[in-house]
Amino acid sequence: MIVDVPDGKDPIAYVWGEMVPEIGLAAATFSAKVYSDTTLGLREFEAARLRIAQINGCVFCQDWRTDRDGEKVEESFDRSVRNWRTTEDFDVRTRLAAEYAERYALDHHGLDDEFWSRMTAAYSQAEIVELGMCLGSWLAFGRLNRVLGLDTACTLP
Repeated sequence: MIVDVPDGKDPIAYVWGEMVPEIGLAAATFSAKVYSDTTLGLREFEAARLRIAQINGCVFCQDWRTDRDGEKVEESFDRSVRNWRTTEDFDVRTRLAAEYAERYALDHHGLDDEFWSRMTAAYSQAEIVELGMCLGSWLAFGRLNRVLGLDTACTLP
């Protein structure tokens, strides 16, 4: 861990809540809202989230599976996300969510008209904005936790 966390303190709560309480609270609220208020389907949500986690290298986020009313994606889902181009396990929206996540994180300047044509054929404009905000949250906060070495101590509400 890059940050010194006092003995007995939860690393995430300390770094996010005590070191930078105003920013940390806002970030935590945004992060929680991504999960609680999303309108995206579970599989597309998880495909995008997991692809960002894989790119970030965040240990916790790669192991985490979002639970919606007792429903989670299958255990092998992370393998399908890694192979989003060729897997037969994804419908069009799920594949696009994984692609958007990868390109958002690694090649946002390369999001061309051809890509947007496919996205707008499958997603509404509001869903594209929502997915982009989710991606931004995961990219920023997952990467922050990974960079600081907090990803092995992370828990989500």
